[in-house]
Amino acid sequence: MSGDWSQSSPGTSGPAPSDLDTSVPHIARVYDYWLGGKDNFAVDREAAEQVIEAYPGILRDVRAQRAFLSNAVSYLAGVAGIRQFLDIGTGIPTANNTHEVAQAVEPGCRVVYVDNDPMVLTHARALLVGVTAPTAYVDADLRDTGKVLAEAARLLDFSKPVAVMLISVLHLIPDEDDPHAIVARLLEAVPSGSWLALSHPARDVHPQQVTEAASRFNQLARAKATLRTQAEILRFFDGLELLEPGLVQIHQWRPGLAAPGRRQEAAGYCGLARKP
Repeated sequence: MSGDWSQSSPGTSGPAPSDLDTSVPHIARVYDYWLGGKDNFAVDREAAEQVIEAYPGILRDVRAQRAFLSNAVSYLAGVAGIRQFLDIGTGIPTANNTHEVAQAVEPGCRVVYVDNDPMVLTHARALLVGVTAPTAYVDADLRDTGKVLAEAARLLDFSKPVAVMLISVLHLIPDEDDPHAIVARLLEAVPSGSWLALSHPARDVHPQQVTEAASRFNQLARAKATLRTQAEILRFFDGLELLEPGLVQIHQWRPGLAAPGRRQEAAGYCGLARKP
C-alpha cells in the first residue's frame, strides 16, 4: 500500500508547524534522534546526547523497543488474527510502523495512531493524503482516554477485539496521574479477545546510569520521565493473560518462547497480553 511514513513526511528543513515549541526538547523528537532520524531540533539533540552520556545503552534499548513493536504486531496480525490496532504515543514515524507491519499481513487491518505532538501530526497528515487503507490519526493526550476512545471509534469497531499498543509512552505519565487507571480504562473499553502490547523503561536495571539519564532529561524537558520497576510495570497487565515469555527485558522478548535468564542489558521491560 501507499503511505510510507518516512517517504511521505516533511523533514525539519521545511517550515515547522506553527504551534511547535522548539525551545524545549520533546520526547518524540528525542527518540527520533536516537533512532537516527532527522526530524529533531538542537534542543532535542542536546537532551538526547545528555542521556547517551549518562546511559549509552539507550541507543540499543530504543532499537529493541522498535523490534518488540514489529514482532508483537506480526504476532497479533498473523497468529492471533487481530485486525484492529490502537497505537497510542506513536511518535515520529520510522521503519516498520504498526500499519506497515499489520497491513503487510492483512491489508484490511485498521490502525489508529494517537499522539499530541504537532510534528507527529504534520507527519500523519502527510501520510494520510491519498491513502485508501484504513489508517487514521487522533490528536489527543493519552490521559484523555474519553477523547482517545471516541475518536478511535470512528474507524475501529470496539465490539470486536482491538490491540492496544502502548510502546514506551507510559513513563511520561507521572504517578500522580495514575497511569495504571489510564490503562485500565482503555482495556475496559475493548472486548474479550483484545490484547495489550506494552513496553516501559526500567529503573531496576543499570539503576545508577538510568537514574542519572532520567534526571538529565527531566532537567531539560517539559514532559518528565518516570522510570518504574518490573513489579510496577507488571501491574499494567492485571487481569490479563500474559503471553510467554511474560514481562521480560525488551531484548529478550520472543513470542511464545521462554525467556533466558535475566542479564543486565536493556533497561526496559515489555510484554504482550490477552484480555480473557
